Amino acid sequence: MTTAVADFGLIGLAVMGQNLILNINDHGFKVCAYNRTVAKVDNFLANEAKGTEIVGAHSIEEFVAKLKRPRKIMLLVKAGSAVDAFIETLLPHLEEGDIVIDGGNSHYPDTQRRYEYLTSKKILFVGCGVSGGEEGARYGPSLMPGGNPEAWPHLKPIFQAIAAKAPDGAPCCDWVGEGGAGHFVKMVHNGIEYGDMQLITEVYQLLRDGLGLSDDEQGDIFEKWNKGVLDSFLIEITTDILRFKDTDGQPLVEKIRDAAGQKGTGKWTAISALDYGMPVTLIGEAVFARCLSAIKDERVRASKILAGPAHGAFTGDKAQLIKDLEQAMYASKIIASAQYKWNLNYGSIALMWRGGCIIRSAFLGDIKHAFDTNANLENLLFDPFFQEATAAAQSGWRNTIASAVVMGIPVPALGTALSFYDGYRTARLPANLLQAQRDYFGAHTYELDGQPGKWIHTNWTWPRSAPFSNFNSQTTLLP
Repeated sequence: MTTAVADFGLIGLAVMGQNLILNINDHGFKVCAYNRTVAKVDNFLANEAKGTEIVGAHSIEEFVAKLKRPRKIMLLVKAGSAVDAFIETLLPHLEEGDIVIDGGNSHYPDTQRRYEYLTSKKILFVGCGVSGGEEGARYGPSLMPGGNPEAWPHLKPIFQAIAAKAPDGAPCCDWVGEGGAGHFVKMVHNGIEYGDMQLITEVYQLLRDGLGLSDDEQGDIFEKWNKGVLDSFLIEITTDILRFKDTDGQPLVEKIRDAAGQKGTGKWTAISALDYGMPVTLIGEAVFARCLSAIKDERVRASKILAGPAHGAFTGDKAQLIKDLEQAMYASKIIASAQYKWNLNYGSIALMWRGGCIIRSAFLGDIKHAFDTNANLENLLFDPFFQEATAAAQSGWRNTIASAVVMGIPVPALGTALSFYDGYRTARLPANLLQAQRDYFGAHTYELDGQPGKWIHTNWTWPRSAPFSNFNSQTTLLP
C-alpha cells in the first residue's frame, strides 16, 4: 500500500514545472512529481532533483496515493483541452475537499467553468496566475490564486513561502477572489505587459531612427531611466538587450526580424475590455502593433512606394527630446494603469506585482499608496500624486508625440495614451453629434443635457420633406 508522504503534487515537468517543484522543495515542503511521459519523472529525479526530498510517481493512481489530505495538486500543462483531460483523469481518485490548481495560462472563462464543474463534484478548484518565467518559478514568482476560497488556508503557507518577496519582505501572493478571478488578474497583468513593452519599443525607435543613437548610447539612457521613476524589470532587461553583442561584435537585437509573436493574452485583455465597455485603448493598440509587425513582407513592399514626411530628420535639441521621452513614457504608464476599472482589489494586486512578475516596478508602490489612501478611488488620475505626475509630464509628453509625427515614426501606444488623457479630461466630447447620427439613420434615440433617462427620437428629415407644418418632429420614448 502506497503511503501518503507528499505535501503537494505537481503534474507537468517542462522547465516551469521542474523549477516550481524545486522551489517548493527548497522551502521545506515535500513534493510528488508526475508527467504523462513517465520517463521524464525518472530523468528529473536522477538529475535536477537529485539529493532532494522530491518523490515521483509513474501513474495517476500512485501520484494521488502519495499525497496527504486534503490533496493539493497543481497542473502546469498546456492551457486548453489538456487541463480538462487531466481533471477528468484525476476525478475518480479524488475525495471531497481535495484541491486542484491550474497554474497554466488559461483563459478566465475556462477557469470559471472548471470552478463551477468541480464545485458540483465537491472538489476545490483554484486558477492561479503564475508570472516571472522560468527564473521566477525557481526562485520566487508572483502568484495570483483565485477560485474556491476554502482552498486558500491550505495553500497559503506554501504559496506565500515560495512567492517572490517585495522590498519590504511581503510575499507577492494573495488571494484574488472566487471563480476565474486568479486567471482574470493574470490576463490583466499580461495586457499591461503588452502595453509596457510597446511603449518601450516606440521609445527605442525614436532614439534609434529619430535621434540616430547607437544601441550602446540607448543602453546608457535606459540604465539612467531605470534609476528614476521608470525603475522596472522591463526597463532593466531592455538595457541588457541593447548592450548585448553577437559573436561578430554587432548588437544582436538589430539582427532580429521585426515580426512580433503573441500567445493571445493581450488580445484576451482587449476583448474583455470591449465586453465590459472599458476604454483600454493602449492595450488594444499594443495588440494591433504586434499584428502590424507580423505583416513584415507587406510592410517592406509598402516602404518602397508610400511617401513619408519630406523632412523627417530631427533638427531640434536631442538632449531635451530624451528628457521628453522619459516623461512621455512615464505618463503613458500612468494611463495604462488608470484605464482599468474592473472590480478588483487594486491595492493588493499592486503588492503582488511588486516582485517576481514581468511588470514589476517601483511605480506599483505609488499605485498601492493611492488605493490605500482611497479604497474607492474612481481612477488613478483622481489621486493627487498622479494628477501632479501627469501635469508635470505634459510638455514632454506632447513634444514627444509631435516630434514623432513630424519625423513619420509611429507611436500608437504613446499617442493613444495622450488621446485617452485628453478625452478623459474633456467635459464635453463630440458624442452628441454621434448620438444624433445614430438616431437619424437607426432611430436609436438620444438624451438631452440635464434630462438623463428621458429618451427622444427625432424625425430629422421633417423640416424639408413633411407635407404639413404642424407635424410633431420629436417623439419622447419612455426609459
